[in-house]
Amino acid sequence: MRLTRITAALAATAAAMLLSVTNANATAVACGGSVSSGPIGANGCISAERKEVKPAPLRDIIAHVVLRNTSPHAVQVEYEAFLNDGSGDWKKIGNGRKQVPARKTIGPVEIGSQTRICAPHRVEIRVHVKPSGGAWSNWTNAATSQCQT
Repeated sequence: MRLTRITAALAATAAAMLLSVTNANATAVACGGSVSSGPIGANGCISAERKEVKPAPLRDIIAHVVLRNTSPHAVQVEYEAFLNDGSGDWKKIGNGRKQVPARKTIGPVEIGSQTRICAPHRVEIRVHVKPSGGAWSNWTNAATSQCQT
C-alpha cells in the first residue's frame, strides 16, 4: 500500500515536470522540486516568454503551481509566489486560493507575473502552499536563465 502511494506521488511529480502549457498560456513551463504540507503536495513552476519591445527585449515571467491532493476529501489550498530577478531580493508577485478535489492533481495554475528586461542572469521563483487549517510548506523553487523557457 505504501509503495503504491510513493509510486503514485513520483508519477504525479514526473507528470507535473513534463506538463505542457496549454492551461498556463505561456510557451513552456519548467517545474522545480516537490514540497508538501499535510495531504497537499506542490511543485513551483516558471515560464518566461520573450517579447520584442524596442529598445530592449522584455520577458514576461509567470509563476505557476501544480497541486496534488492525497486526501480522500477536497481541500482548500492557499499559495503564494515570490520572484528573485537576480538582485538577491525576493518580491511577492502573487497569491491565490484553490479547491483541490480528493486524490486529484491540478495545474499548472498561474499565480502571478512580472515583466522584466531580458537579461542573462538567472530568474527564480519560489512557491509555498498551505492547506486549510494547516501549516505553510517549505519552499519549492523553479528557475530559468534564458529569455524564454
